[in-house]
Parts: sequence; structure tokens; C-alpha cells
Amino acid sequence: MDLEYIRRVGIAAAYDGGAVLRSCLGNLSSIGKKGAIDLVTEADIGSEEKIIAAIRSRFPEHAILAEESGASEGMAECQWIIDPLDGTTNFAHQIPLFAVSIAFAYRGEVVAGVVLNPVSGELFTAVQGQGAERNGEPVRVSGSSAVSESLLVTGFPYNFKEILDTVIGRFRSCLKASRGVRRLGAAALDLCFVACGRFDGFWEENLKPWDTAAGMLIVAEAGGIVTDFKGKPFVPEDREILATNGKIHSELMSLLALKEEQ
Repeated sequence: MDLEYIRRVGIAAAYDGGAVLRSCLGNLSSIGKKGAIDLVTEADIGSEEKIIAAIRSRFPEHAILAEESGASEGMAECQWIIDPLDGTTNFAHQIPLFAVSIAFAYRGEVVAGVVLNPVSGELFTAVQGQGAERNGEPVRVSGSSAVSESLLVTGFPYNFKEILDTVIGRFRSCLKASRGVRRLGAAALDLCFVACGRFDGFWEENLKPWDTAAGMLIVAEAGGIVTDFKGKPFVPEDREILATNGKIHSELMSLLALKEEQ
């Protein structure tokens, strides 16, 4: 398996999708809903079509899991996991914090990841065992050793109204203990910003595989740790994700667990 070629194909596909997003930014003709606050636009759909076409032109036999079109059949051991527009609400409101996220899994394990912000031009990539990069330069997680010295980031799930007390409880706990908590609205970027040391830790729940698959590998290859809220190694199908620089992982995990007990 030539993972460097896989990475290059993923990058090319991300730029194809990103071009669609740039052309649609501020020019949407309609905004649809998949849920009460879960939006979808023609940009999501157009970006996904371009990404899939780019991948299919090189790997027609591979399986694909994409946010808008779902799962498509192919070689079970080779699967691309695609979010054509992570941060649709930001995009719809012309806030330039959104991304294309593309991961490649071999025999069920994510081994390559690409995240592109088409507005800023930041491209984050990782290949298993080869480290993580931002625009071709290596990145590493931060060196913060305590939550009190850390800037954190989180997101609220689409069903947050159903679990509001738990979500706000965790947020309150981490806000009180840390230097601050941000909410950017794009999990793929949250993870990449942990990988390059801008944030020291990230947590969220009820995400989908396409939200986290690429970013989780980028964090891990940058020297971070990614688990669920109880410390079990994270896989994209999990409903809880905690990603940190490693040094604050246990402390942050305790803060999240404390809210579950109250």
C-alpha cells in the first residue's frame, strides 16, 4: 500500500472540493436542513461530488463513506471517509472556519488524513508513522502540562437540547479549570489546531466518522493522544472524543467524568 500516493490523491481531492466551497461562499441559492439545526447546502453536495470523482478516477475499486451520499460499495479493506464541508453552519453564515476532511482507512484503521481550510489555505496532513504536517512543515502538539495553563476547544452536538445539562456541565467544569474554552464550529479544524499546538485539548460527543477520522490521525501523528471520555483508544465510530497534547489528558478526562457523576 503506497500511503504517500494515497496522501497525494487525498490532497488533490481536497483541493477540488475546496474550490467548490470557495466558489459558493456567499453565493448560496438555498440552505436545506437535515435536522433542526443541521444544515446542508449545494456547496456540501457539489464538494462531495468533486471529491468522490477525484478519488474514483484513481481508485475505482475502493469503498467510500461520505457525509451526504453515505456508504458505497467497494474493497472492504480500503475505505475513504469524506466530509465535504465540515462547519456548514459557519459556511452558511460566511464565517471562514470550515474545512474539507478526507481520511483513508486500510483494514479498518485510519492510516492517512487530509484537512483543508480552503479560505485560509491551511492544509493539514498525516500518514501513519510519518508524523503530521501543516502546509508541508512538521507540527507538534503543545507542551502545556496542566489544564490551568491550557486553552481548550469543544463543540456542541446537534442534539444538545436533549442533553443540555450534561453538555453545559462539562463545559462549566473545563471553563473553570482552564485558561479558556473556545467553540469554533468545525471539529476537523479543532483537531488540527490541537495537533499544531494552538489548543491543548478538545472534546465533543455525538460526532460522525467523517468529522473525526482525518483529524484524529493528525493529532496522534503530532504526538497527541486521542481517546473516548473514559480513556479507551478512539475509533471514528465512537460517540465521544477527547484529544489532547497528552500531558493534560488524564486531568481533562477527570473533569469530563466529574460532570457525568453530578
